[in-house]
Amino acid sequence: MTYLMVIFAAYLAGSIPSAIIVGKLWKGIDVRQHGSGNIGATNVFRVLGAGPGAVVLCLDALKGVIGVYFGMVWLGGGWGPVLGGLIAVAGHNWPIWLSFKGGRGVATGLGVILMLVPKITVIVTCVFALVVYFTRYVSLGSIIAALSVPLLMLLFHETLPVLIFGLVASSFVVIRHRANIGRLLNGTELKISWGKESSSDAEKR
Repeated sequence: MTYLMVIFAAYLAGSIPSAIIVGKLWKGIDVRQHGSGNIGATNVFRVLGAGPGAVVLCLDALKGVIGVYFGMVWLGGGWGPVLGGLIAVAGHNWPIWLSFKGGRGVATGLGVILMLVPKITVIVTCVFALVVYFTRYVSLGSIIAALSVPLLMLLFHETLPVLIFGLVASSFVVIRHRANIGRLLNGTELKISWGKESSSDAEKR
């Protein structure tokens, strides 16, 4: 019963559509109808600017933190926090409220590893920032950062539950970026703009 409580609560927390809520409150728009149509922080950044994008990033990461917290409080250490974190990521990726069409789990996964392995979070964030800075491809930065997570966990000799999370969560990210990988290979992937774009500009790209 306790495991079911963690799964239910973590999934509900993860499935909160932060980007849609912020888009509606900030500018009265549904971000799914603008830019790439994704409900992640990157699309919010592209459509509404850095401020709303940062808010969504923090809120999505908080969902991962909450999922880990539920697992930690109700199940203790070991597999509990990992279960809560994974379910929160799954809730973000496949939210019941949006017909199971959610984001890509990067920010929510970041919140999880922030709780589980803070030192690795710092390294992964630096990897992501460097890749995005030099390439301007957020998707590429997300994929490389995600793939680095389980490798760093092995390097730092993390526990088996944490390593399992790294492997599963990084697989989630790569799978959710399938379309982006195709566009990266054929040179049609969108690059991030460092200046604020209007919704119409983003849609034209």
